[in-house]
Amino acid sequence: MSLARVQNFSISLDGFATGEGQSLETPFGHAGDRLHEWMLATRYGREMFGGQPGGSGGIDDAFARQFDLGIGAEIMGARKFGPPEWHEDPEWKGWWGANPPFHTPVFVLTHHPRPSIEMEGGTTFHFIDAPPAQALETAREAAGGQDVRLGGGPSMIRDFLAAGLVDHLHTVVVPILLGRGERLWDGLEGLEKGYEVEATSSPSGVTHVTFTRASV
Repeated sequence: MSLARVQNFSISLDGFATGEGQSLETPFGHAGDRLHEWMLATRYGREMFGGQPGGSGGIDDAFARQFDLGIGAEIMGARKFGPPEWHEDPEWKGWWGANPPFHTPVFVLTHHPRPSIEMEGGTTFHFIDAPPAQALETAREAAGGQDVRLGGGPSMIRDFLAAGLVDHLHTVVVPILLGRGERLWDGLEGLEKGYEVEATSSPSGVTHVTFTRASV
């Protein structure tokens, strides 16, 4: 059976996965790009977000490249798709331009469904109002036997973790303190008991922490 995976999900030392004050100009609030600088510096990140040569290899690049390996569909929360109240703009098609970096069906969880949007490069956004288990079942059908990526944001990942639906979770602990925003781990005490946990430190200063369900 296909796995439900979280890849490259960055959090601060104090557990925040996004900063306070998300808006059209600041997708990650006051955190800016600080949570994702590690990935943007890799060869994979430079290729993916700008088509530029160069970048670092090594541990960070190896983890970053797991983002789309074996992925057949993605589920994302409404606040990853757009700023607050994006559903009031019928022309809004996400942050990523005409050719988003997903290249699969993407299921956006929202209380304001709208018609699907087909983008360049194989990405089609579908807007559904469904609980985690139902959304995962729908995405697995679209994934054609491949894995489903759970893309965030933090409240959506937290809901899937609380429901016991995440098979593999890759978090990247970034050595910054945000102090405010939205945390990933709230309400998930004892989560680690159901997973095999590994930590890999990188010369860049980040730590890759993976949680793999013991039965996977």
